[in-house]
Amino acid sequence: MAELKDILYKVHITSTSGSMNVEVKGVCFDSRKAQPGSLFIAVKGTQSDGHAFIDKAISGGAIAVVAEKLPDTLSENITYVAVKDSAKALGVIVGNYYGNPSSKLKLIGVTGTNGKTTVVTLLFKLFTSLGYRCGMLSTVVNKIVDKEIQATHTTPDPIQINELLVQMLAENCTHCFMEVSSHAVDQGRIAGLNFTGALFTNITHDHLDYHRTFESYIRAKKGFFDGLSAEAFALVNVDDKRGLVMLQNTKARKQTYGLKKMADFKGKIITNSIEGLELEIAERNVWFKLIGDFNAYNLLAVYGAAMLLGEDIELVLMKLSALTGASGRFELVLPGSRFTAIVDYAHTPDALKNVLETIEHFRTGTEQVISVVGCGGDRDRTKRPLMAAIACKYSSKVIFTSDNPRSEDPMEIIREMQKGVGPTEARKTLVMVDREEAIKTACMMAKEKDIILVAGKGHENYQEIKGVKHPFDDKEVLTRMIKLFSN
Repeated sequence: MAELKDILYKVHITSTSGSMNVEVKGVCFDSRKAQPGSLFIAVKGTQSDGHAFIDKAISGGAIAVVAEKLPDTLSENITYVAVKDSAKALGVIVGNYYGNPSSKLKLIGVTGTNGKTTVVTLLFKLFTSLGYRCGMLSTVVNKIVDKEIQATHTTPDPIQINELLVQMLAENCTHCFMEVSSHAVDQGRIAGLNFTGALFTNITHDHLDYHRTFESYIRAKKGFFDGLSAEAFALVNVDDKRGLVMLQNTKARKQTYGLKKMADFKGKIITNSIEGLELEIAERNVWFKLIGDFNAYNLLAVYGAAMLLGEDIELVLMKLSALTGASGRFELVLPGSRFTAIVDYAHTPDALKNVLETIEHFRTGTEQVISVVGCGGDRDRTKRPLMAAIACKYSSKVIFTSDNPRSEDPMEIIREMQKGVGPTEARKTLVMVDREEAIKTACMMAKEKDIILVAGKGHENYQEIKGVKHPFDDKEVLTRMIKLFSN
């Protein structure tokens, strides 16, 4: 419990009605979760507006309401607080209610189009191996030391974040590493959080279904850095042309990493093979288990963050060299089989290009590259023809299939992908809407030493069709088919 006036600390209030001294027994922004003594915060969402459910929250027991626009008729014995931005107010209020747990550990946020999950996972693994008790909030899974909690969003809502941080503190965690999505920044989900540091990986074509323009998408990412305190650090990829843009208005200590340009944390690729990467970092040559140029950047980001957090360089590089990446990120399935099979989460044009260019680098010239590719439904439609064109450019054969069609017709999604393919390239393509059949066909087509890439879903263990999540795991299906066609 907490007094309302205390948990409104640092909230931009425009007007009030009623007592500020009431005891608040809980905070919610879903009217269905309102209980006696709770504070309801009316937030305008993408699907519905919480302002329409104020009366329902009061009926459920809410004794106070925070909103951008107060109802025309105010109920007796209810406290109303008008704010400029209720989404941001939610983050600040929830932080205050839970005692601002983000200020009691080292919270590191990672943002960017690609690489967030890998960087966060590597940071978690690295600092755990250095002897710290850590938490992680990621697309794949949320973790509190060795306890796993299912992740439903890249970045949870403010209540979930603070509740998880409280649990981390109860388990004596000293560090938390979290993915920060552009949606989370735009929707105020990270408001009120005290970040020790922020990392930027890269920014490419994605999420235009939500942000509408690429400039709006960039602004959302930049908003994360604009909100950092002077005590925090901001570490960005200087080789990405928007890297320095992220630093323009931040109060945080500005730091850079990169492979090409001068940077505070500079790396150089010595060896890049299917076995791993050899990088020169700080005048030391180090071998890493991760594969591809894009992972060289991820490793540099992790190394740079560890240095900024005061860790020993020799110990960090030694521990980092032993680590594997995140599930479903350029993951080899049953290595040593008669052909090479790779699962990757690549679901943006740039990510798919990075993965296929990495595969191209490893080819001796005789192997076929067979790509199984789809695009998600109810998401940025403009990237569909781009991804199809990239798949055809770098592959010997391409099978267009369904990803997570969600509410859309999977065949219509494929037709939109095909608009990016010219008549010559079209000859190397097949269409198989059923994803399992597409993977099976790729394995049937593969000859000795060929390379199969199954892209788009990575770690996911479901396929979402018409609002229903059906069990489906690319790695499990691939494993089964490899065994079937290896006999």
